[in-house]
Amino acid sequence: MTISLDCERLYPDSDGQPMADNTLQFRWIVLIKENLELLLADRPDVFVAGDLLWYPVEGHPEIRVAPDALVAFGRPKGERGSYKQWEEGNIAPQVVFEILSPGNRSGEMSKKQQFYDDYGVEEYYIYNPDRNNLQGFCRTEAGLRAIEEIQNWTSPRLGIRFVVTATTLELYRPDGRGFLSFLELEQRAEQADQRAEQERQRAEQADQRAQQERQRAERLAAQLRALGIDADS
Repeated sequence: MTISLDCERLYPDSDGQPMADNTLQFRWIVLIKENLELLLADRPDVFVAGDLLWYPVEGHPEIRVAPDALVAFGRPKGERGSYKQWEEGNIAPQVVFEILSPGNRSGEMSKKQQFYDDYGVEEYYIYNPDRNNLQGFCRTEAGLRAIEEIQNWTSPRLGIRFVVTATTLELYRPDGRGFLSFLELEQRAEQADQRAEQERQRAEQADQRAQQERQRAERLAAQLRALGIDADS
């Protein structure tokens, strides 16, 4: 118990900073993190998290960062208070996302970029929803380097495609489906349920009509037999 408490004190699960500075930033963080969860739901060896402290070096709790979203291939799903890399097979998250708010400063973001470069991130994406500006960095032999043409860029690790329109960022899964909010997913589920119910009602009505036709045919056949006429001849 003492060891656990000491570890919690040494590597706290919170840095005391809010997850987001405003509703727009929060909405984008949730959108990306939850859609990545859906995309990788059938991969038990891929861990996805949002606003989770990442400690890359044992014994140095001051070296830490909390990406808005991270993806670690080769790590099992499950709950964590923080991502301690030495307890994760020394696997660094390969993909990280940051969503900017007006409170973010260029110096702060430069330090984060250097952190991700130093500790092995393969892909780093930054989106500023207020300015509708997307930047991306991909690892080369020389380290993280800016993606020169980010429009229609496809993530090597995730397979998702980035499209910047005149007003917003759109993200697409490998199968072409777009990232959707909880509300949009619920609305589509309701629409699918409504279509299914309409199809069920149409099928039921068709069965009723067919049954009525059979009943009419049977009554007609009975009337003909009563008159001595063989309806089958």
